[in-house]
Amino acid sequence: MVQATLFGPPEGDPERKPVGDAPVHMRVLVTVKAAPNPSERYGETVCVAGVRAELPSKGWIRLYPINFRDLPSDETFRKYQIIELDAVPARADQRRESWKPILSSIIQHETLPPWWRRRQWLDDYIEDSMCRINADARDQFDAKSLALVQPKEVSDLHVERHPGWSADDQRKIDRYVNQLDLLDPREKKPLEAPRFLARYKYRCHDRNCNGHSQGLLDWEFVALQRNLAGRSDEEVKSQLRAKFLDGMCNSRRATAFFVGNQAKRVRVFSVLGVYYPER
Repeated sequence: MVQATLFGPPEGDPERKPVGDAPVHMRVLVTVKAAPNPSERYGETVCVAGVRAELPSKGWIRLYPINFRDLPSDETFRKYQIIELDAVPARADQRRESWKPILSSIIQHETLPPWWRRRQWLDDYIEDSMCRINADARDQFDAKSLALVQPKEVSDLHVERHPGWSADDQRKIDRYVNQLDLLDPREKKPLEAPRFLARYKYRCHDRNCNGHSQGLLDWEFVALQRNLAGRSDEEVKSQLRAKFLDGMCNSRRATAFFVGNQAKRVRVFSVLGVYYPER
């Protein structure tokens, strides 16, 4: 058992965004870097999530949009790294945890080593019922949109071929690549679709749980595929399952899923990353 700390979550619903659009300075432990998605304005965007460290504003936070390929090297950061930055409330996003980062303000601090220091920050956030989170999202449009859920049983990671970008996504990519930018003459590289998609199938601890099937949007899932370029489909699928199912969800791990929903589809939650400390 890990001793409770000051970093634990606040009670009740997520804190409402402040009135006004003045930047707020915050300190965040990054826990999630989702796979990049096509964006008309930015080429590609990444959703970053984490937990805030400063009192009294504890709790989950979502930082969006971020294009990591456009960030200077001294402004990039990793999972489980503590960062400082200024951010403003994302007014176009009703989810209380959503903020727009001011990228030039990012200051990097230490990256927490596995696993005991990460557990000091995160174990108090673990919940046992995805069913309850789903029900809250159905009942309240700005209910909790980020959580760390411990499954009772993980039955499968279903891996299948990515169908390729939709016509709308491809239009966004093409428009961004073809935009002229006199201030940035670098060649713009289009975002490539990953070879595979995946869905976790699991049951939570709710006694009436009928099971959950949630897409996996973890950056690391896409990065591993790129590292395995040139391998056969079957070999890549085997490696993905070996890492994200056999490695992260075995009986030696106290596995939990970082989950988040979509602004336009608040009832749809996905797995944004996997938390898998040793038991």
